[in-house]
Amino acid sequence: MSSESAVAETTVVETPSEFDVVRQATVGALKEQLEAAKASPELVGGLVHFVNEYFNAMSVSNADGNDVTAKSTAEQIMKAIKFGMTYGSGKDKFRFGVQHRSLRDHDGIDFHEFGCDFFRPAMNLEKSPVLGQENLKELMEFVKQGDNVVLFANHQSEADPQVVSCLLEKVGYGDEAAEIFFVAGHKVTTDTLAIPFSMGRNLICIHSKKHIDNDQETKPMKQKQNLMAMSSMLELLRNPEKGCIIWVAPSGGRDRRDLKTNEVPIAPFDQKTIDMFRLMGNKSKQPMHYYSLSMVTYDICPPPDYVEAGTGEQRNVRYVPVGLSFSKELENLGGVESRHLFTEQAQEECQKGYDDLLKEMN
Repeated sequence: MSSESAVAETTVVETPSEFDVVRQATVGALKEQLEAAKASPELVGGLVHFVNEYFNAMSVSNADGNDVTAKSTAEQIMKAIKFGMTYGSGKDKFRFGVQHRSLRDHDGIDFHEFGCDFFRPAMNLEKSPVLGQENLKELMEFVKQGDNVVLFANHQSEADPQVVSCLLEKVGYGDEAAEIFFVAGHKVTTDTLAIPFSMGRNLICIHSKKHIDNDQETKPMKQKQNLMAMSSMLELLRNPEKGCIIWVAPSGGRDRRDLKTNEVPIAPFDQKTIDMFRLMGNKSKQPMHYYSLSMVTYDICPPPDYVEAGTGEQRNVRYVPVGLSFSKELENLGGVESRHLFTEQAQEECQKGYDDLLKEMN
């Protein structure tokens, strides 16, 4: 055989990445804990899916140059699950009132910081635009002088409050973002995994019309709670010494993907919801300003394609750009007989900002 005889081919064995190794160890440890606690197969499957999704998103974030490691990923996801098990279920399950103030030091935990730290690495902040910053600056000035502001927003993901905080932080309004009140439906205050994130936000807790009508036996109690929530909000708006910002999704839920086109259209705004907020503004006897807020956040936590009545939906997480667009102040259109004009204006401004964001991000 000559010296030029064929060299045996080298078999390339792909070494699992550090993220894969730590993810597998985390899943293994989680399964052991859940089996010891005799958790249901559905809960085990849902939490394992959540862990895998978060690790995959953080791995992409790391590859894009962000300061996130396999170790920090394991710490964050296990912290989220621990908080969910501690505060989102069992005898110590946290109970929300009709108005909830962000818990910045509860059992030594800053729940606002926890929520932002959890989702921030899933946002490609460098490619995440904040449009209409001149309108944002204007509304912040109104609040500083004691006026109130309502943001009529489309709603796309469970991470929307954290997106608002992280993007406003990016443009210099992080402290102000932490003070925003979010109008929240029953899922974010009753779902095991959602509860710890909700504990870190200022909330006005209501039951949506769909949720009220689901169970006729509890309908009177839910309607009473909604009246209490509105009364609590009115007190908030009447404070002459401090302005506030309220975020509300007049559609009553998240935007859903169109399965035929694969696009995510903005869900229609409900006129009764908008009318109610205008009425609250009039009753408050304090200056009130209305803006539309367009949000592109669907891909960070894509919701199920179909509306689910209960809690406990499967959680998906992606590393993506997100975006916000603040409209100009809405004009006071429409009298008693033409209130629809104001709602149409709010929806049109939200759609315009949404289209601008999609153009900017694509």
